[in-house]
Amino acid sequence: MCGGGREAEELRSWEELVPDVIGLIFSKLSLRDLLMVVPRVCRSWAEVAAAPYCWQNIDIEEWCMMHSKLDQVDRMLRLLLPRSSGSLRQLSVYAVPDDNSFAFIADHASSLESLRIPKSQLSDAVVVQVAAKFQKLKLLDMSYCESIGAEALESFGRHCKSLVSVKRTMHPMGVLSKNPQDDEALAIARTMPQIKHLEMPYGLLTTAGVREILSACLELEFLDLRGCWYVRLQGEEWLTQRQKQGLKVLGPEVVDQFDLHYQEPCNDEEDDDDEWNSIGDEEFDSDWHLHDGADEMLDSYDGSADDVSDDYEEDQGLDGLGMRIYVPDTNHCVGWPATP
Repeated sequence: MCGGGREAEELRSWEELVPDVIGLIFSKLSLRDLLMVVPRVCRSWAEVAAAPYCWQNIDIEEWCMMHSKLDQVDRMLRLLLPRSSGSLRQLSVYAVPDDNSFAFIADHASSLESLRIPKSQLSDAVVVQVAAKFQKLKLLDMSYCESIGAEALESFGRHCKSLVSVKRTMHPMGVLSKNPQDDEALAIARTMPQIKHLEMPYGLLTTAGVREILSACLELEFLDLRGCWYVRLQGEEWLTQRQKQGLKVLGPEVVDQFDLHYQEPCNDEEDDDDEWNSIGDEEFDSDWHLHDGADEMLDSYDGSADDVSDDYEEDQGLDGLGMRIYVPDTNHCVGWPATP
């Protein structure tokens, strides 16, 4: 048991914690706090905040939605990913701007298990070139990526033998007037027999393509086919047999409201952090320029004491980050989700 109050305070001293433990705590903080608050507290906290423990899970998807300029997304990737030092496990990015940015992600993907890159501007060629670097990948979300197709899916399938979840949602307007094709379905069937969760809403696959997937992917537990208008499943004995074995199929009909069992909760609360929401609007210009010192903190900082200022109250380096919290439109919390 602890003694007096003074002794208890000493036992709870942050200074006594090893950097790994502090880093584990910091990893639970928001992106905004890690970049703009923690480094200003003291030298030791700044060093920990720049260390790999805090950057194993990077989620800038909502931040990307608030910054439509593609060079801003690329710059943020190049500022944050090197901090993981090869230990990056989860990455969520909205609209990766080009092949060069994706190749940069691949260079930091040796430990990556979850990759979400909706609405990204990638080519099949770059995926074929770098897919081998994602060998530990378990979850892949390539929704709304219109520039890639079966070739990219097959490359991921051939090199990522741990894949268990693939999300390939497309926009309904993007498939209008297009002919059905099963190339993506066949790519999945050929290279992803271990997959358990597959989402392909508004895909162009046919009933034959679905049959190929179910014939090859015997561990599949959930299949989302909403909006796949060329798929007809009623009366198919092969499907009924798989459903008896536990397979859950959603669609191809689209209902007015999500099945609540698979729906993620919507965020109906507005962000009341005026200071955070105002960043990038009043204090900074639309080009998301970084004030003096920010590049050193986020790009070239190597963790040495000489690279960190002792007086973070006077250091305006991180004040230049134009970031805001994205709050989804609550009107879209039911029904088919709005296109990102």
